[in-house]
Amino acid sequence: MIDQNILLAEFDEYLKDRIQELKPSRTRDAMEYSLFGSGKRVRPMLLFRTLESYGLDPRLGFAQAAAIEMIHTYSLIHDDLPAMDNDDFRRGRPSCHKQFGEDIAILAGDGLLTEAFNQALKSDASPKQIIALISLLSDKAGAQGMIYGQELDILSESANSDRNLLHEVQKYKTGCLIELPMLSGAVLANDTDNYPILNQAGEDLGVLFQIQDDILDATKTAQELGKSNSDLRNQKLTAISVVGIEQAQKEVNVLASKIMDSLKQSLPEALPLNSYIEELLKRQK
Repeated sequence: MIDQNILLAEFDEYLKDRIQELKPSRTRDAMEYSLFGSGKRVRPMLLFRTLESYGLDPRLGFAQAAAIEMIHTYSLIHDDLPAMDNDDFRRGRPSCHKQFGEDIAILAGDGLLTEAFNQALKSDASPKQIIALISLLSDKAGAQGMIYGQELDILSESANSDRNLLHEVQKYKTGCLIELPMLSGAVLANDTDNYPILNQAGEDLGVLFQIQDDILDATKTAQELGKSNSDLRNQKLTAISVVGIEQAQKEVNVLASKIMDSLKQSLPEALPLNSYIEELLKRQK
């Protein structure tokens, strides 16, 4: 298992090279600004550790990881806009629209989304695998995936007791981009048999991750988190507003056990992935 700091340094260098290939512009500057904040690179790491759990070199996933991180970053840029969550800070510094203006921020988000598909095409994989990777990007990030979840999140404002709606928001808004890297790893490993198990594990991890975010938002300051906490201001539906902190933490623990058990079934050598998930369970921001 490659040391995480070494792996992320190599990946960031790869990602920076891909951005520098674009024509110089203020939009490119805004894309780069948002990509290289203090992001945790959770989704790329999930892909890398999934590949290692298959016994593969994680660098095989750099192109798809770049695509996934571009899509994730574009979603954050647009989430922060005044028409959405209206957040002034992201990753410990001014959000993209505060730094570059709303017009350039919108273009930067659009640019990252579009460029993501170009990056996926650069994957060191067979044509069939590349088609599958691009299909995954579209399904998980599009109107049947993350975007659907974002709409549900908007509609959830002031719906403080609807548990079913909360689960749908968690499943789509956060879960889809957590499933995406794990399923991408299966595609690159030519593993179709365990696809459903990895899909469910990814969904559960996405729900877990969002519950964690809700707990942290309720117990940490904006300074500690490095971002604005707009959910309270916007009266968003959260795990805390529905079940409270104590029950939310219990649900995190139940989901963690379920995920570990399912991964043992699908990936007998899943130590790299399991170890990274255990690391995520300890995160404080």
